[in-house]
Amino acid sequence: MIRLAVTVGEPAGIGPDICLELACTPPVDVELTFIGDARLLADRAAALRLPVDLSGAAHGPGALRVLQVDLPRPPPPGRPDSANALALLEGLDQAVAGCLSGRFDALVTAPLDKGVIADAGVPFSGHTEYLAARCGCEQVVMMLVAGGLRVALATTHLPLRQVPDALTIAGLGGTLRILDGDLRRRFGLSRPRIAVCGLNPHAGERGHLGREEIDVIAPAIAQARAHGLDVTGPLPADTLFTPARLAPFDAVLAMYHDQGLPVLKYAGFGQAVNVTLGLPIIRTSVDHGTAYDLAGTGKADAGSLRAAARLAVELAMAGR
Repeated sequence: MIRLAVTVGEPAGIGPDICLELACTPPVDVELTFIGDARLLADRAAALRLPVDLSGAAHGPGALRVLQVDLPRPPPPGRPDSANALALLEGLDQAVAGCLSGRFDALVTAPLDKGVIADAGVPFSGHTEYLAARCGCEQVVMMLVAGGLRVALATTHLPLRQVPDALTIAGLGGTLRILDGDLRRRFGLSRPRIAVCGLNPHAGERGHLGREEIDVIAPAIAQARAHGLDVTGPLPADTLFTPARLAPFDAVLAMYHDQGLPVLKYAGFGQAVNVTLGLPIIRTSVDHGTAYDLAGTGKADAGSLRAAARLAVELAMAGR
């Protein structure tokens, strides 16, 4: 049986809603442990009229095993409170520790609000970066998966004006090695074929629309090829994301968040999964945010969380 840790996420958002939905229709032969405040889950379940059991004694659909993390101020739906920020990070820390110790086989995360945690005075740019620090990793890679489409990011949560300066030959080389390595190790691909986007329109048009392709991206690709990686690029992003151009590749490396993810989310929003590559643990997550306007309404779609749980199980089984 695969043991999944599931963090409930921002308590004022739809994280509790979709976690309760997952508990009511759990994956087969999977032990779910939800990390959060059981009081909040009980209140949200009552509001949504979901038949759940938080006693810890029951098993099967609707029975929640909860690793308790007390919230200082459990919020009503749609009204986040930065007083809860440290408790949310404590829940993440417990999940990571459980995965590293072997208590859990994988981690699935519901969405957090970066601003809520930052408002508490804690620098926080996202799950990906926080988990990398907690696991002692210098570099990790964010990749989203929707069906057969896999899009990884060279940079993650950066203002757009900072992206060109964040791209380096060494950094891109490390990203390509992690992407190639985890496609082999986690996804079972014997020789992953990776397409790399350019940064600028038309991949720089031979330097007329920017030199990042010439000075940074192409040299990083050349080094990766010299180490035996099957990497192609830099390619213009506006034509790469067409079915015919994508067909030969197992994954795409986009240079920044909104270059690759809009295409992937258009293709599979609500069923896509965020995977962190390069960690010593398996971590998957949803493809959406906290959706405060839907919290507590019964209208939240748990499809992406279910997909994240399914992929976490597949990756955990493949690693056994």
